[in-house]
Amino acid sequence: MTRLTRTLLSTGLAALALTAVPAPALADKPIVQTEDAAKAAFEADRQTILAMAGDFKVTFDMQESTPWMEGYEPLERKISGGYESVRVIEDTGTKIVLQHLLVTGGDENPYIVKHWRQDWEYEPAKILTYSGGETWEWSDVPERMRAGRWSQTVYQVDDSPRYAGWGQWETTNGVKRWRSNWTARPLARRDAIRNPVYDHYMGINRHQLTPTGWIHWQDNTKMIAPKDGKGEATPVVQEYVLNTYERFDGYNVAAAEAYWEKTKGYWDAVRGKWDEVAEANGGIRIEQEAGAGTAIANELLILADLIKAGKETPEAAQEKAIAMIAEGTTRNGG
Repeated sequence: MTRLTRTLLSTGLAALALTAVPAPALADKPIVQTEDAAKAAFEADRQTILAMAGDFKVTFDMQESTPWMEGYEPLERKISGGYESVRVIEDTGTKIVLQHLLVTGGDENPYIVKHWRQDWEYEPAKILTYSGGETWEWSDVPERMRAGRWSQTVYQVDDSPRYAGWGQWETTNGVKRWRSNWTARPLARRDAIRNPVYDHYMGINRHQLTPTGWIHWQDNTKMIAPKDGKGEATPVVQEYVLNTYERFDGYNVAAAEAYWEKTKGYWDAVRGKWDEVAEANGGIRIEQEAGAGTAIANELLILADLIKAGKETPEAAQEKAIAMIAEGTTRNGG
């Protein structure tokens, strides 16, 4: 279950009262398997996660549908797309890290955006969850729900946390899918810049392989928390998001490879610092900006671009990045 309430310390603002929601049906029972069956399922799950790596043409399909608040008018459906190279950057057996690299621009003048990152962990004891406002905290995974399950933690473009959930890879009607518990997450930039009524999401995530790639399907309830931080959050509107990844390499994949080769050491240091802060402080608090994510996201991305352009050494950039993360999280009570 997610935390109900968090009070922001330095700003004096009320944090979001994130509503605890029960796990989906068929996902809330302990998994009981023989040792051999558990080993086979574990390896099958690993191969499914690893199959999400590769080069893809991506379609992002977002639609607000049912209003839950009287008088609210759902936004029109928005469909966009792009190209992403997804790389396995860590695989310890029980932990798999997939880094997404968004390739924009034409073949002659490509620009790479270090996009989102997804970390998969087998039978985790805790996950780093969004608890409202500008705060992420460690949440225990119920002990009876650990066996045979995987968590997925999603990170923003600067490797700061976004949301996390746990669930089971299961096959239903011939389709293998991973489905999360209910997870809280901050507003996406597409919503945050509009200054909307709602201030966070509660959602269920599904990942499923297809014959030509995979899909990430989100079922989001957009919520508004009480301003005084007391009581339950109120649903505003339902949103359905379907991100479709079709295997395709007819874009400048080499540009993504070159970017990562030059900057991976820098981003490794950045990930390490965020992890250090989270472990030392029981979570992370960092100032957020509507158009960027964290207040330091743009600066961290610029440092990576300078490394790629040969205008900054990885060592110097790492030192600056680590200092920014330390200052930003300390200033905000992390």
